[in-house]
Amino acid sequence: MALPLPSSLSPSKVSAFKNCALAFRFSAIDRLPEPPSEPAMKGTTVHRALELLLADAPDQRTPDRGAAHLQTALDEMRSTPEWEELAPEESTAERFAADTATMLERYFAIEDPRRIEPVGLELMLESEIGGVTVRGIIDRLERDPDGSLVVTDYKTGRTPMQTQEQSRLGGVHFYAFLCNEHFGEIPSRIQLMYLGSEPQIISTTPTEQSVRGLRTRVGAIWSAVERACEHDDFRPKRSALCKWCSYQQFCPAFGGDPAEARALSLQLQAQGPQLDLDSPPLHADNPELQPDGR
Repeated sequence: MALPLPSSLSPSKVSAFKNCALAFRFSAIDRLPEPPSEPAMKGTTVHRALELLLADAPDQRTPDRGAAHLQTALDEMRSTPEWEELAPEESTAERFAADTATMLERYFAIEDPRRIEPVGLELMLESEIGGVTVRGIIDRLERDPDGSLVVTDYKTGRTPMQTQEQSRLGGVHFYAFLCNEHFGEIPSRIQLMYLGSEPQIISTTPTEQSVRGLRTRVGAIWSAVERACEHDDFRPKRSALCKWCSYQQFCPAFGGDPAEARALSLQLQAQGPQLDLDSPPLHADNPELQPDGR
C-alpha cells in the first residue's frame, strides 16, 4: 500500500533520509512524536536569546542585554509542553540555565554582535525543486560591510573534527540555494557558529556550481522518497545514530514492526492535527556531534 508523500523537504529531512530511510518515514510521513530532548531544548533557548539580542539596536547588544534576553528565553521554555514533559528536578533546571548562560558567554567571546547587520532572524524561506517544496529556517541572514549576504547557523552541540567539517556544511548550502531563489544572489559566505565546549566558526564559500549541485541532490532524494512511498519501501540503516533513535521499538533491526508505527500514526491523526514538522520548535544538532547523546 502506497504511503502519503511528505508535504515538503528541509535540510533536516534530507539529512534524515540519507541517514536512515525508515527513521525518515516514522518522522516525516507517520509524523510520530519524539520525546523532549534536553540538549535540543538548550539549543532552542540559546537560539531564542540570540534572536532577541540581534533584534536590538547595535549599541544595545551587550553581554548584560544578552543575559536579560536569555532569562526571557528561559522563561518561555519553562512554559512549553516539552519542559512540562521533561519535568526536570531543581538541580537539573539550574544546570540547564547555567549551560545556556555558558553558551551565550562563548558567543560573545567569538563575535561582536554590534557589528552585525541582520537582514532576517529565524527567517523562513521556501522554493520548489522538481515539484517539491523545499523549506528552511535561517538562524541569521546578514549583510557584510561590502554588501554581500552571509548565512549563519548556530550550533550548540560538539564541534566536529576537521575531517567532518565540510559534511556539516551541507545543510547550510541548502540555505544558500534558498537565498539565491529569493534574493537573486548567492551568499558570499555560509558559516556554522559552534557554541559548545570548543567554540569556533566554520565557514565556506558557496558557488553557482554548489547551488546547482544542491538542486540536483535534492531532486534525486525527492525521487527516491517518491519511489519509497509508492512501494512502502523504507529500509533501516544501522549506524552509530541508532543509539539515539526514538523509533527503535518500531524498527525491524531491533525486533520492531513498522506496521505498528503506521497504526499509531493513524490513531494520532484521528485525535487531531499533528505537529508541523516543517517548522520544528526545537533546535537539535546532529547526535554524532554531541557528547550527551544529542
